[in-house]
Amino acid sequence: MRKLIIPFLLLTLFIACKTANYKYVDLPNVAASGFNTEGSDAKAIEIADSVMKACGGRHAWDQTRFIRWTFFNARQLVWDKKKQRVRIDFINTPLRIRLNLNDMTGKVFQNGVEATQPDTIKKYLERGKSAWINDSYWLVMPFKLKDSGVTLKYLGKKANYIAAECDVLELTFKSVGNTPDNKYHVYVNPSSHMVTQWDFYAKATDAKPSMSTPWSDYRGLGNIMLAVSRGENRNMVPMGVYKQMPDSIFTSKYDIDWKGIK
Repeated sequence: MRKLIIPFLLLTLFIACKTANYKYVDLPNVAASGFNTEGSDAKAIEIADSVMKACGGRHAWDQTRFIRWTFFNARQLVWDKKKQRVRIDFINTPLRIRLNLNDMTGKVFQNGVEATQPDTIKKYLERGKSAWINDSYWLVMPFKLKDSGVTLKYLGKKANYIAAECDVLELTFKSVGNTPDNKYHVYVNPSSHMVTQWDFYAKATDAKPSMSTPWSDYRGLGNIMLAVSRGENRNMVPMGVYKQMPDSIFTSKYDIDWKGIK
């Protein structure tokens, strides 16, 4: 039992130290337009709000602009959350995508050469959007529990991967994302209010999950908390939250010099 208590105490101390230099603003966790409030459980909504607060709160999330992360050693991403710009560098393929999610314009670089054929550009920009939808959900799902198209249900208590009892939320979707037939069971620690695990179901009607992964190693980045690990050989580092970035990051094919970017 001692092994379970110590990480929680360290997390608590870490959050306390983190918030010492940040004035927490407790804004209501307003649901996105299209969230299925009527079809969701009040208990599930209450837990979703507690997760948002534990991860930094609505104000901190809304004020977070630039996020950097690596998706399982496959892709490096930078997301301008305010202007909805995305930079994606594929690690094992000489492909680089610069995408504006608002109007689906951007640039594509293959082997260091910018693509000029409209069909090629369109193809890879759509691939970039699909990658961003997937990769960003793996990163910031705790902040998106009340997104458009989501229905939340409370499933009761269940032990997670380390046999810790958690509150379990069921997430189903309607007409959103690339795969609206998916379903997730999200495990929330009732003391820390942090997500500790999710179970993925390819179809909402499936009785057993296709995959279960932990959410662990939370870190304070900017004014929010993000989990680094999704299990063995599945992590999001290097990662970071930044206040400012030059516009060239979202247009240039060249590597980023992270020194001096804050």
